[in-house]
Amino acid sequence: MSSPEHKELIWNLIKDVKVGMLVTKDEEGESMHARPMQLVQDAYDGTLYFYTSKNAAKIFEIREDRDVCLTFSEPKDQIYVSLSGNAQLSEDKALIDRYWNSYIASWFEDGKEDDDLAILKVKINKGEHWNAKKNKMIQLFEIAKAQLMESETPNLGENEKFGVK
Repeated sequence: MSSPEHKELIWNLIKDVKVGMLVTKDEEGESMHARPMQLVQDAYDGTLYFYTSKNAAKIFEIREDRDVCLTFSEPKDQIYVSLSGNAQLSEDKALIDRYWNSYIASWFEDGKEDDDLAILKVKINKGEHWNAKKNKMIQLFEIAKAQLMESETPNLGENEKFGVK
């Protein structure tokens, strides 16, 4: 899949964004549904973790289709990441303990002992990221140059696809 260096790159792109949009298919598989999800981990090894209610709509949706998409964006820094993978519900107490924090505690009345508490694990298998490190003036120049040259596309920064084809 992805090398340790590439995983570190992905983590460096998303760790400060903190919130990604999780996209699932509805239970009938007819429409897509996105909702914000808070990252809880402090490193990335190919799997992303989120706390969730076991009775949330997304859990019923992933029972029908485990394929999900996560998107992260930081328009100010021009960072955009799209990750696809397989979601799985986990009630692993060690995992719940590992990432528990006061922010998450505010969502679950009975804390870590809440019967509705679980972890959503998303094993990433492919994705794409864009990182436009150039400032706006340089980007505008690149766009104008590409329009004049007609045979060029603007070079606005890094773009890379990775994972399963």
